[in-house]
Amino acid sequence: MQRKWLKRAGWLITVGAAAAAAVWFAWPRPVPVDTAPAARVPMAVTVDEEARTRVRHVYTVSAPVTGKVLRISRPDGHDQTSLHVGDEVIVGKTIVAVMEPVTPGLLDVRSRAELEAALVAANAVVTLAEAEIRRIEAAVSFARAELARAEGLARSDTISARDLEKARFDLETIEAQLATAKAQLEVRRREQAVASAHLTGSSEADASAGEGCCVQIRAPVNGRVLRIVQEDEAVVQAGAPLVQIGDPKDLEIVADFLSTEAVQIKTGAAVTIDGWGGPIVRGRVKRVDPAGFVKVSALGIEEQRVGTVIDLVDPPESWARLGHDFRVIVHVAIWESADALTIPVSALFRRGDDWAVFAVKDGRARATIVRTGQRNSKLVEVLSGLSPGDRVLLHPSDRVAEGTAVAERETRSLE
Repeated sequence: MQRKWLKRAGWLITVGAAAAAAVWFAWPRPVPVDTAPAARVPMAVTVDEEARTRVRHVYTVSAPVTGKVLRISRPDGHDQTSLHVGDEVIVGKTIVAVMEPVTPGLLDVRSRAELEAALVAANAVVTLAEAEIRRIEAAVSFARAELARAEGLARSDTISARDLEKARFDLETIEAQLATAKAQLEVRRREQAVASAHLTGSSEADASAGEGCCVQIRAPVNGRVLRIVQEDEAVVQAGAPLVQIGDPKDLEIVADFLSTEAVQIKTGAAVTIDGWGGPIVRGRVKRVDPAGFVKVSALGIEEQRVGTVIDLVDPPESWARLGHDFRVIVHVAIWESADALTIPVSALFRRGDDWAVFAVKDGRARATIVRTGQRNSKLVEVLSGLSPGDRVLLHPSDRVAEGTAVAERETRSLE
């Protein structure tokens, strides 16, 4: 009998243990979740955009005349006029470019024949003018002899005073004709020289070019060479850009914001600059342009953009490796608070038309409606619904519902 009771008791214990295990496995376990506290921290809302640096004052040296500019950057670099990007220049001393006269163009057979004929005609005209001068010089000699004879006869009252005046008039008239003929001869000789110059070949022009034929262009300001626009030897027109000069230590940043963002930016707003390969640099908005422009995005969408100029606030040592036309990322503050009640943006979800969070209370998730204010990429300002220290779920999954038991897996910082 006792054996029978012991056997029954063993079966009861086994069944009870199995039932307890089934209840334990079936009992809902707390869902492991990530949480973060609602805390008062400094918060800023920014508009972010790609930007570029630029030297504040860039001077473009242009060709003063039409001519052939010699190669500015030479491989050997031994010539005193050889410049390379980054070289330092001194105002009024450093020669940034040298220009020579343009070599005469090649002549085809027809053009050369026409110019040779024009030169022959010019030579004939000069010969004709010289003969005319010799004729007039003979007439002058004769008129002078006639005047001398008339003056001798006038002294003996052989001729009248009118005849004497007529002899003087004839001499002055012929002398004036001689002066005119000499001037005409000078004009014809210049025309002859022009016709001869048109036939001058390029080799003769190069041989006749002396050291004083070139134009030396010197640096207009102190600084460094930022860009060599016309590096190779070439014929350029007057006003063609040759070299850009500026001071790399005098940098500013230019960003093109969407017009909807630009209207929120105020002059003097704080700016954080990063994404250039160095440490974070501080800046300040100097100017927001009053006019916008159309810019086509990489997707082919026309966007209305507004230029914004930013000054660097940190000392030059912190951004010394930045140069002209470098790419940077700017974050312009449009709202700031030194003591805002915040939670991570990842804690929010929609409930109807309101924003809500799951707050952890007594180990369970409680859906809580919150009223939000400003937000950035990480934090959102809470105006009502939570108190400092309340813990909220991050990235709530579909396993969490109202009243679900939760177990905090990790505490994340808001910094």
